[in-house]
Amino acid sequence: MRGLLVAVAMMLALLALVDFVGWQVEAFKTSGETQKQAESTSQRTPSAREPLAGPLEDGLVAYKARAFDQAVQLLKPLAEKGVPEAQEKIGRLYERGKGLPKNFAQAEYWYRKAAAQGDAAAQARLGFMYYLGEGVMRDPAQAASWYAKGAAKGNPLAQVGLGFMSMEGIGTPEDFAAAARWFAKAANQGNAQAMQALAALYEHGKGVPKSDVQALKWTILGSDDDGEYEQELFDRARRRAREMSERMPPDQVSEAEQAARSWRADRVRN
Repeated sequence: MRGLLVAVAMMLALLALVDFVGWQVEAFKTSGETQKQAESTSQRTPSAREPLAGPLEDGLVAYKARAFDQAVQLLKPLAEKGVPEAQEKIGRLYERGKGLPKNFAQAEYWYRKAAAQGDAAAQARLGFMYYLGEGVMRDPAQAASWYAKGAAKGNPLAQVGLGFMSMEGIGTPEDFAAAARWFAKAANQGNAQAMQALAALYEHGKGVPKSDVQALKWTILGSDDDGEYEQELFDRARRRAREMSERMPPDQVSEAEQAARSWRADRVRN
């Protein structure tokens, strides 16, 4: 039962969370979709318009397009040759059970290989495994250590992890303001989970001034599928954005939508 609850709750980021007396955050996890969804997405191929570059670049394009079988074919040989970016993605595919059988021991193995070469994403993923006790003994101190290594290099996944640990007071004193700062760093790099977490903090005025406009802005932005998380995360954000829009004054909705458009335009320019 615990495993099922963790698997469902962790991917939902921060959206089913609050009573107004005691603020508790559901643990976050990128869990699997249904088998039918997995079978359909694993057979996708990248758009023909994507430029071909090399095996690593093509493998990363396939991963982002959810063409997981193709990603494995391209990235596994590179991982075995010691390419850290490929090692991290192979670890991720083992962790997610996409294109490869779900195997946390193999995920940890490839993450450690990449992390030893300084790969920030792999360091963040190891932090996540220690945070959850997924494939390793749960160890908040180890989680914080690996997250800190990744965050020092600006990795958004590590920043998200430190945000959740700050929010929950795990391995560090509970500090919503610190959580908001970490989420903002990751959100401004385009991380959807951070955007949704930051939106929840704005909605409830935890660590930041309460603002429905900011909450809706980040919820809208957090509904953009970045290929890194399961589809339910984005579907839930879209539903949440609709619910918020229906209860907010029209002028505030317009302000939030314009703020989201401006953020996207600035990101394209930069």
